[in-house]
Amino acid sequence: MPTATARPRRKRLTERDLLQMPSDGRKYELVNGRLQIVPTGARHGEIVSNLIGRLHAAKTPTVALYSAAVGFRMRNGNIRSPDASVMRRERLPDGVSPDEFVDGAPDLAVEVVSPSERAAELLQKVAEYFESGAQEVWLLLPERRQVYRYRTPLEVQTLEADDTLTGGELLPEFRVRVGELFE
Repeated sequence: MPTATARPRRKRLTERDLLQMPSDGRKYELVNGRLQIVPTGARHGEIVSNLIGRLHAAKTPTVALYSAAVGFRMRNGNIRSPDASVMRRERLPDGVSPDEFVDGAPDLAVEVVSPSERAAELLQKVAEYFESGAQEVWLLLPERRQVYRYRTPLEVQTLEADDTLTGGELLPEFRVRVGELFE
């Protein structure tokens, strides 16, 4: 009678493993103890750069603006790296960005959605951001030229190409026609 062999358990990876990843041009997140490659490409990078430039022009000294190179510790232990993010300095230790990962989600997390990303994974990410302190999450959908603006995990506003996206209380000077984000 054949005996069943136990599958070896995969080692649960840690923040240290994420920090030791090579700088190979890929974007990684730590999700449920596994390293996850987040799909990006040249078009994705162009949209993110365009957005960050616009956010930077509207930022005030009371907030910090981050690129996708920054990891945020979610309450559930995951490390997420939004494509762009804004955080009130009052939430940072002594108002200064730490050298390592940031505790909690940014006040605003922005993700540029790649065609290969699944809706369930995106909604999980949105929920994690809010559970960890986000006030708003924007999903930019280049294929549709739309922005999904979440103010809670269940409250979403769909903005079309001719609509105006604003920065609210966090970035009162930020205003852009949605279509311009994808040009």
